[in-house]
Amino acid sequence: MKKYKLDEIAIVEISGVDKKTKDNEIPVRLCNFTDVYHNWAITKEMTDSFLKASANQKEINTLSLKKGQVAFTKDSETRDDIGIPTYIADDFENVVLGYHTALITPDKSKLSGKYLNAFMNTRYIQKYFENNASGSGQRYTLSTETLNAIPVIAPDLQTQEKIGDVFSNIDKKIALNRHMNAKLEQMAKRLYDHWFVQFDFPNEDGKPYKASGGKMEYNEVLKREIPAGWEVKNVCTIANILPGGTPSKANCDFWNGELPFFGPTDYEGNVFQLHTAEKITALGLSKCASLLFEENTIIITARGSVGKLIIVGTPMAMNQSCYALRAKDITTYEYLYFLTIQLIESLKVKSTGSVFKSIITSDIENSMLVIPPMELIKKYCGKVSSLFSSIKLNTQETQKLTALRDRLLPLLMNGQVEVD
Repeated sequence: MKKYKLDEIAIVEISGVDKKTKDNEIPVRLCNFTDVYHNWAITKEMTDSFLKASANQKEINTLSLKKGQVAFTKDSETRDDIGIPTYIADDFENVVLGYHTALITPDKSKLSGKYLNAFMNTRYIQKYFENNASGSGQRYTLSTETLNAIPVIAPDLQTQEKIGDVFSNIDKKIALNRHMNAKLEQMAKRLYDHWFVQFDFPNEDGKPYKASGGKMEYNEVLKREIPAGWEVKNVCTIANILPGGTPSKANCDFWNGELPFFGPTDYEGNVFQLHTAEKITALGLSKCASLLFEENTIIITARGSVGKLIIVGTPMAMNQSCYALRAKDITTYEYLYFLTIQLIESLKVKSTGSVFKSIITSDIENSMLVIPPMELIKKYCGKVSSLFSSIKLNTQETQKLTALRDRLLPLLMNGQVEVD
């Protein structure tokens, strides 16, 4: 093992490219802070999800993403969110790194980008970032001097590549699971839209209802036609709204228990939520307003990252910045999930011209939605339940792979485990 300062074996560039599009600049796609923060690697498959922006030629020359580089978060509101790396797994033609991040281009004769990405995920280097971050209160940042002085401990290049490949292979399986889940959710959403938005659910003859001339009735509340016999009510027709709450942080007997405790910052973009950063005790649960929500309950984030949705994948409590929607017939949670997405979209439309800062109970109760007969809801859920089961299984596997990766990381870095 040799120890280097980062600027001895790599070049570090700090990005200032924002998400605005300017007339005098060149159109680009922007890999931004959240893309870096949430992914072990950045791949070409992600290109279409990147924001459209613009950059000048100098920025394009220095901050375009190329295979073998490592990007990481440089500025954030909390110390824990800086120095989070991701590996650039492909060459990109028109993608640059966005602001509040930095880009490392390793000297390929001395340093493997895959290895550096793994190394920067270790507690050793994260502690370095926490100790050397400047700022307090509102924002923390890493100075150029701190970045160039990052202490990199590395074996020979061949061993670096082997270590990097171990984590790369794990990440490829995690990425595949995420891709499969996106496709499965898309399939379920497509059928939901076909039946409950376009109203082409199967009629008595198995033909699409509206397209086959099914009876439609004008609704005065929504100012449009809906299928005859359907109702216009709020989501409370099929679900109960339940609050969250937080036990006192001052009492250590309430915390570090076995019960997952969900808050908006736990949202990771998965359909099912299986773990949380914090856990509470049974005593803590008894001392707050939250219930222990059973599997397949829907949770909406109401403050902070407003309007994010998850399905409870393992029993958990939640804080007061969220609402839970529990289907009155729990077998219909798949329908409730997509109906709640419609609810959030309608709330966003209503907030046009103002900032969508929070959701309160009356917002949910006063939002009118088209509700079909329960028989049709159950028929839909029967068709998509296997899709949701597969999504949950993939998410569980991803959680196990992530835990395996995190356990292996210090062992490989310390030489306690060798790679052939």
